[in-house]
Amino acid sequence: MGGNHSHKPPVFDENEEVNFDHFQILRAIGKGSFGKVCIVQKRDTKKMYAMKYMNKQKCIERDEVRNVFRELQIMQGLEHPFLVNLWYSFQDEEDMFMVVDLLLGGDLRYHLQQNVHFTEGDVKLYVCELALALEYLQRYHIIHRDIKPDNILLDEHGHVHITDFNIATVVKGAEKASSMAGTKPYMAPEVFQVYVDGGPGYSYPVDWWSLGVTAYELLRGWRPYEIHSATPIDEILNMFKVERVHYSSTWCKGMVALLKKLLTKDPESRLSSLGDIQSAPYLADMNWDAVLEKALTPGFVPNKGRLNCDPTFELEEMILESKPLHKKKKRLAKNRSKDGSKDSCPLNGHLQQCLETVRKEFIVFNREKLWKQQGQGGQLLDTEGRAGSQAQGKLQDGCNNNILAHACSRGCSS
Repeated sequence: MGGNHSHKPPVFDENEEVNFDHFQILRAIGKGSFGKVCIVQKRDTKKMYAMKYMNKQKCIERDEVRNVFRELQIMQGLEHPFLVNLWYSFQDEEDMFMVVDLLLGGDLRYHLQQNVHFTEGDVKLYVCELALALEYLQRYHIIHRDIKPDNILLDEHGHVHITDFNIATVVKGAEKASSMAGTKPYMAPEVFQVYVDGGPGYSYPVDWWSLGVTAYELLRGWRPYEIHSATPIDEILNMFKVERVHYSSTWCKGMVALLKKLLTKDPESRLSSLGDIQSAPYLADMNWDAVLEKALTPGFVPNKGRLNCDPTFELEEMILESKPLHKKKKRLAKNRSKDGSKDSCPLNGHLQQCLETVRKEFIVFNREKLWKQQGQGGQLLDTEGRAGSQAQGKLQDGCNNNILAHACSRGCSS
């Protein structure tokens, strides 16, 4: 695009931390609850990634910094074929960046909106792939808490990958989670129960309930219960008591039995482990090694000739964004020269303090460097898909980010 026609990849100092300048921005592809996503290419290796970037000031004002830090803390210790894996994290004055696997197949919500008809065979493979990912998370004491079509991305071959760990939590031993978290239509009965009467708390089975709702929706086009974000909680709990889920008479008995066991209201009786899933008669014929190795061909393969996302993201970034990413370099240089002048407008003291805390506490991560340190040129995974990352030992519940909690409690709101 520029006047530089050299095809030689730039050489970066090996000791230099990966930063924004190491990537070429190609196009915007989406926005999440508190960040935007674009496709980038690493200038030296030419590898393509998705880069999520979150404005620090906005995150502070919305009290979302802890969620970003928790997501980073969790993702740096994970690597699995059916997750969206973190490669790099870094920051500059304006933004926090997470560079992850690029999956161009779109999310399952997008394909539902495009009226894709998912067959029982498609959904059967998705359930198996997602069960392997959930079992892996469980091994590391992680409850995702937001399994839904929007958070399941397809790669170009049609395999599923779980994304978005910003409300995930870590529980140790027999500990239970107790906060109300998730997306209402996909939340298990015991999560609502905690909100109403304190309940006993909840654990990993909530993700398997969400998997059941997601599988049902993919097959049917709508969810088993008519729950929306505005539906009152007492009404939802009443639905669970009195309404029966209707299963299509066209579905095979094995699929119906599997869905019924995933959508069992009592978490103690629900299918909620890989062992449970593998023992379901419907899945008796699955070759689980082949599933893990992605050796089974998905029935639905996303269209390779197009970007499987809403094209308006690109327009928004170019036209509506007040601080577009492609102009960042010039903007930061201008800001730095302003900071040296007497006319610069200082931020309020509390916000400045919060920004400084974020700068100090931000987790910098580089999976490529980690591999080199461990003398590996490839996957950190062992044969069962376990992460070999040393960062795993640092995992702790996001609630423990006390430094942030004290420095950036809600007083940062503007």
